[in-house]
Amino acid sequence: MDRDQIKSIFDRQAPTYDQQWAKLSALREGLHLLLGSVFATLPAQARILCVGAGTGAEIQHLALLFPGWSFTAVEPSPAMLSACRERAESNGYAQRCRFHEGYLDSLPTGEPFDAATCLLVSQFILDRPERAAFFRTIAERLRPGGLLASADLASDLSSASQRSLLEVWFRTMATADLSAEALQRMRDAYERDVAVLPPAEVEAIIRAGGFDTPVRFFQAGLMHAWFSRVARDTLNTSSP
Repeated sequence: MDRDQIKSIFDRQAPTYDQQWAKLSALREGLHLLLGSVFATLPAQARILCVGAGTGAEIQHLALLFPGWSFTAVEPSPAMLSACRERAESNGYAQRCRFHEGYLDSLPTGEPFDAATCLLVSQFILDRPERAAFFRTIAERLRPGGLLASADLASDLSSASQRSLLEVWFRTMATADLSAEALQRMRDAYERDVAVLPPAEVEAIIRAGGFDTPVRFFQAGLMHAWFSRVARDTLNTSSP
């Protein structure tokens, strides 16, 4: 899918997105619990970049856990970004947030961020060099040694055991009250529009994007999450 298609899909999903996936919130909450621990050593006034922020669930978790932090939410879908803003206003941390409608390449440069999140975003980039370049744009926004927490669907779907896990994953998705037609569309998307790669290949892409060897800190079904730091030899072009 190109950028316009992705934005259109999430614009349509935004009004009911959180309600649709509420029954699977345990997956998200487990990831967020460990995310807080991964980021726990950041400065008291840390600046966090959230790429593909969606409705802002991870921002809410981190904002309530770390009251001195500030956040920049980057989201191409205006409907999703509106939901993210409303969530921040309802929970009292909007004054610590900056909301940027668009992609990372249109975000004005400024002081480097201490850390970044990129949750279930890079999987929509099918071209591997382009996916590595996407991670490099994040690395260039971070301070030297800055921390990235990323998550994507990952699996070696050529493996019989992993195909069995895929069926378990779809049965899990079905608990979100998806129709048979919606589940089939999801299956089709995994074949055509989502780059579900073996975890080792995702890790190699992250390294190619300017990060040290990623550390896998979470897995639930097909969802994997890693943390990694900007490699020493990565040029941080956003630094003053």
